[in-house]
Amino acid sequence: MPSSAPPPDSAPSAAGVFVTGTGTEVGKTIVAALIARSASLRGQQVRVFKPALSGLDDDARSGQPPDHELLRLAAHSPQDDHEIAPYRYGPAVSPHLGAELASEAIDRSRLLAAAARARSDADFLVCEGVGGFLVPLRLDYLVRDFARDMALPVVVAASPGLGTINHTLLTIESVRTAGLELAAVALTPWPAEPALIERSNLDAINRVGGAPVHTIPWIDAGAPDTWPQLDLKFRRGSV
Repeated sequence: MPSSAPPPDSAPSAAGVFVTGTGTEVGKTIVAALIARSASLRGQQVRVFKPALSGLDDDARSGQPPDHELLRLAAHSPQDDHEIAPYRYGPAVSPHLGAELASEAIDRSRLLAAAARARSDADFLVCEGVGGFLVPLRLDYLVRDFARDMALPVVVAASPGLGTINHTLLTIESVRTAGLELAAVALTPWPAEPALIERSNLDAINRVGGAPVHTIPWIDAGAPDTWPQLDLKFRRGSV
């Protein structure tokens, strides 16, 4: 794997956040969408970005909106599909495999140029990763490496149930080892009546990981007017 090092001095410094997850299907897009909508409701001009996505075939079969459409709706953004997600694949596979099946390779320079365009006319950028923090966009360029290039504070999305302590603490450690600011952990979907295990998991992540932990209930992706606001505090200020 590429070595961990501080983000490059030339990394962009505009306001924004990078949302990663402890794995797949842990609510990463929901968390990113809530942050984007909350910023938009505060009057900020929000843009969204996801370097690659897969599983479009499954989305079409299920009738669920794909990630980039949900992010666009949440941000009230005029961006088109390509501007939000330059690489999009049908099979639900790792992006490096999706690219291989499409007879292409994900290009770092193309990603960074597209991300720069997304944030060029925005007050705030919400960037969502793909799967977990060490998922490869290429075998020599991981989501972690793209997050370092973006140099944004990181929010970790995680499930609240059994197994989340280990997965979340490992992700927190990886984020900090990469030299990035850990802004928060978001546990979702948080049950209306959390049991002992969920409450204990939250406490353990907060105390062992030294991270602020937010809880997000199940939300209806098709009804953004019912979504709660998610306000986070970073060292650079609040968003």
